[in-house]
Amino acid sequence: MEILLPIAVVFGSYLLGSLSFAVIVSRFMGLADPRSYGSKNPGATNVLRSGSKKAAILTLLFDAVKGGLPVGLVLAFGPAYGLGAGTAALAGLAAFLGHLFPVFFGFAGGKGVATAVGVLVGMNGLLALTTLATFGIVLYFSRYVSLASIVAAVFAPVYYLFGDGVVWQADGAEVLSLAVMALLLVWRHRENINRLVAGTEAKLGRKKG
Repeated sequence: MEILLPIAVVFGSYLLGSLSFAVIVSRFMGLADPRSYGSKNPGATNVLRSGSKKAAILTLLFDAVKGGLPVGLVLAFGPAYGLGAGTAALAGLAAFLGHLFPVFFGFAGGKGVATAVGVLVGMNGLLALTTLATFGIVLYFSRYVSLASIVAAVFAPVYYLFGDGVVWQADGAEVLSLAVMALLLVWRHRENINRLVAGTEAKLGRKKG
């Protein structure tokens, strides 16, 4: 019975992550399916191409919440049931995987940046701030959202390991979850990487030619 609760938590987190809010919000607001235009990626950035900033902001917030909520709930209430930081980290990873491969939407999901940020916030606020600061710095100097996302994703597990024994105590499951999310984020941005190398990636505030 003890093993069933963590499994249920992780599975429930995956189902929560499988809620593609880019599609849900767009349908609710009477907008086109984000999988039918632009990059066809069901994420906040592509929803913004619909012309609705409100829809994009709502998508961003909900995608982040679905990543942070299971982590926060496990950390807050899990200890009473024998669930710790390891289960919380795996729940966050499961929500992230749900966003990338949503069972409710044919396993075709987004790139997971907002959901990953939500997981970081749930795991450790300081880690999230440090990672977001890295994102902001790279974005400011490069104007490439994709590059900023990739760099921040790669540095997140590095920051976590640097904080071990100094700011927080590292947990093996948390390190593994962060590393897997970083690798998957880089993989989901492979087309952006190709465009960055070719010099054809669109910069923030500049329309694609």
